[in-house]
Amino acid sequence: MSMNFKRIIHLLGALLIIIALSMTPSLLVSILYKEYECTKAFLITIGICLLMGVLFNRRNNPSLSSIRMRDGFLIVTGSWLFASLFGAVPFVLSGAISNPINAFFETCSGFSTTGASILTDIEALPVSMLFWRSFTHWLGGMGIVVFAMALLPKLGISGQLLAVAEMPAPTLDKLTPRFSDTAKSLYKMYIFITVLETVLLSLGGLTIIDALIHTFGTVGTGGFSSHAESIAYFNSYYVQWVITIFMIISGTNFNLFYISIKNGIKRMFGDEEFKLYISIIAIFTLLITLDLALTANETNLFGALTVSAFQVSSIITTTGYASTDFDLWPTFAKMLLFTLMFIGASSSSTGGGVKVIRILVSFKLILRGFALKTHENRIVNIKVNGKQVASETISNIANFIFFYILLLFVGTFIIAFDNFDVVTSFTSVIACLGNIGPGFSLVGPTMNYSIFSGFSKLVLSFLMIAGRLELFTFFILFSRYYRDSNRA
Repeated sequence: MSMNFKRIIHLLGALLIIIALSMTPSLLVSILYKEYECTKAFLITIGICLLMGVLFNRRNNPSLSSIRMRDGFLIVTGSWLFASLFGAVPFVLSGAISNPINAFFETCSGFSTTGASILTDIEALPVSMLFWRSFTHWLGGMGIVVFAMALLPKLGISGQLLAVAEMPAPTLDKLTPRFSDTAKSLYKMYIFITVLETVLLSLGGLTIIDALIHTFGTVGTGGFSSHAESIAYFNSYYVQWVITIFMIISGTNFNLFYISIKNGIKRMFGDEEFKLYISIIAIFTLLITLDLALTANETNLFGALTVSAFQVSSIITTTGYASTDFDLWPTFAKMLLFTLMFIGASSSSTGGGVKVIRILVSFKLILRGFALKTHENRIVNIKVNGKQVASETISNIANFIFFYILLLFVGTFIIAFDNFDVVTSFTSVIACLGNIGPGFSLVGPTMNYSIFSGFSKLVLSFLMIAGRLELFTFFILFSRYYRDSNRA
């Protein structure tokens, strides 16, 4: 059967209406700060999105049951591309980011919650544009948690379709009978976390706009700031610890919060992925603190502990905020952060990367290999949280990690044509594919991505979206199997 383009266009039209409505807060900020060029840009963009959205919806309204799995892949990928494309329009129309490729890169970075930026003078941007830029993080973070797990099942597609190898922690279809109820619960938790962090940051002396911008960047694990120095601008231990705690919360499996509310917090602390996630943060924080104290001769141990905990949490959750220029840290500390770039946050969180659950299963797979080498006839099952991991899931995880590493090298070879050093080229790719943001060398925490050519920026933009959609959802559209399924 051929693709159901009418239904796909209908759903993309609904997305355009959502994008238009999501620009309303930024529009109000532009009016409040009398940034009338930005007001005009938002009004025009909202008008375009609403007009196209209404036309798409009125002219294409087939039954919901006509959606098939292959349609879902196109709907999801198309939604993220549409959001990034139309989200860039206000930047271009207002002149805040006049180059369309740069604007597209910035919004891809925003919606994918990457936090990589091409801006060389962040403070020069109008407040409303800074607000919209960070609000895309909040929308993108929420989208991956709720859109993937609440919308797709309504279309007859498994909620884990977006994360082909995403596994164990409880799946949403086991949490509630109806996905819409679960989606509402996730929205409530997400909004509660957002409000709570905003209040706490405001108590730390931040203006309401700064508090909102950095809350959006934290709970969405994005990392956009309204200041070139990122979190270092505030020069506050209190602010660093508040953001550190909320980065850790946002990088945690959201399903565990739901279960903890219903069944008690013991279930959360008994989850193997969560225990490994917290253990990695604690161990890496301790190691970096010791390295800073011994190698960098840091005498302020509390300060060393603070920046270590902050940067470890920032990198593993793929938020990307910086409270110091960690590119100047000792080699051992930088290698630890580099290692965290490969790990990523927990499954079903707003964070990106390979994900802790895949690392956990891969480690158990290695241990099983040792066991089978010493006892050839022994049957060794891989279990997580007391449940056996299906062989198909193990295969999916292995495929994901191999594909992830392959993309890192292919992406690096492509970016290498810009003729920057190896560290810059490689870490820019891993930072974008893993939705982290800052890398090392010329893309370090005090630098930006403006140095790359337009072509490289587009490559990195698509890597951000691909990484956010767990690779397969994005790249399957270009496969022979997908084309063959359309002819079937």
